[in-house]
Amino acid sequence: MQKIADACRRLSSAGGFLYAGKGGQPEELEVLAWELERWLTSERRRWMVLGEEYFAGRQDILREQRLVIGRGGQLEPAQNLPNNRLVNNQYAKLVNQKTNYMLGQPISWEAECPKFADALSRVFDRTFMRLLKRLGKDCYNQGIAWLYPYIDLSGRLAFARFGGREILPFWADAEHNILTGALRLFGREVWRRGRLQTVWGVEVYDSGGVRRFGWEPGAGRLTAWQWDAPGERADNSAAGRRLAYLRHRTAAGGWEEFNWQRVPLIPFKLNEREQPLICRVKSLQDALNTMLSGFENVMQEDSRNTILVIKNYDGTDLAEFRHNLAAFGAVKVKTIDGAEGGIDSLAVEVDAGNYQAILELLQRAIIENGLGFDSKLDRAYRAANELNIKSMYSDICLDANDLETEWQASFTDLLWFVKRYLAMSGQGDFLDCGWRLIFNRDIMIDESEVIDNCLKSRGLLSDKSIIAQHPWVNDVEGELRRLQAQAKQENDEAQL
Repeated sequence: MQKIADACRRLSSAGGFLYAGKGGQPEELEVLAWELERWLTSERRRWMVLGEEYFAGRQDILREQRLVIGRGGQLEPAQNLPNNRLVNNQYAKLVNQKTNYMLGQPISWEAECPKFADALSRVFDRTFMRLLKRLGKDCYNQGIAWLYPYIDLSGRLAFARFGGREILPFWADAEHNILTGALRLFGREVWRRGRLQTVWGVEVYDSGGVRRFGWEPGAGRLTAWQWDAPGERADNSAAGRRLAYLRHRTAAGGWEEFNWQRVPLIPFKLNEREQPLICRVKSLQDALNTMLSGFENVMQEDSRNTILVIKNYDGTDLAEFRHNLAAFGAVKVKTIDGAEGGIDSLAVEVDAGNYQAILELLQRAIIENGLGFDSKLDRAYRAANELNIKSMYSDICLDANDLETEWQASFTDLLWFVKRYLAMSGQGDFLDCGWRLIFNRDIMIDESEVIDNCLKSRGLLSDKSIIAQHPWVNDVEGELRRLQAQAKQENDEAQL
């Protein structure tokens, strides 16, 4: 790992003057290309890709084949049997449920300085809330997602999200807390030789900025990047790394750039193991799809629901018999040596109740192993009290606690960038200002009971703490300002 960090650092400081390695290209690039090649085929990244595929509905059942025992006793594909490939995507439902439970409502901020709270509300606006919700889905599907802070061309702080399968991080510690650098694999569509093709590139992130290289998947090589968009600066120059820099206008009207002095990537982890949700429920989701598809196959096998016993069939083989039965609805039989011909049947009963019971068990197992909640119970608890509601949401609350613990640490890193942006852009120095982040979980509650508890807490807690717990309030600071304005107006009217 130290060799990788050194390679990133030398790339940052060399500015293109790198010595050649054994493969004819700079040794630093050889090290990074080898790490990237190994990561692309790793088990960890395979689960990340699998989580995204299953969320989109592209699941293993779509590649399923009907197999029968062949003449040699081996299984072989059967082309003449129904082969339904049904996807009952309970996994996607689970991801959406968890994301909306945790991030369905806007997050709230409490800050020691009111001006800092106002600045945070400007930075973390509705566009950021939408980005954060998408980041949450990436986190559940891939185990880890990344936020990239940068300054856009208008001089405002902006954020881009990267999925875990795009980023190869280089950690300095076993706990994955100190990030020394990262590689990002990306694709870009370009017109090349009269055709629209996808070219692959790699961005190297470290404390010195961002550099871009070309990537040849077949050769496993990092090369010079040649596919900049019109008007885009050269990527490997100091000016080209502008997206990793703080920029603000000088008195002369130009731009002055400042390095973040930190890797401009913030990890948002699902749990301490960075394990995607699909790892917990894939086998159950596959079993659910298999049972549902198998039931549909049995229902479509009309001619196979009954085993036909043929006596003195007037034909050559079973293929001709099935053709005559399907085409004409009749077959010819004859009497031989006094033995009458005919067709008897052995009915094979299909109990739909067995399939339904198994499907319900599998759906329930997906919810329990994925730590979700059954929305059907939600409808049954319309008149439930607070205790029953908390019991119904207990599993998803436990899982959300893990996510919140990881994300609170991630927002600590994110606020490091935000505070420095506010200071350098002249919006205020809040480096020592304390703050508190509140995730407003989207849970069914008994509002009358919560409001009653808020009223009973008057005199025991501050108004700010009580307002923060009120179910009708999202913006605590704004509500406090409105209360102050209302009190002032009532006082003025009383004096008149």
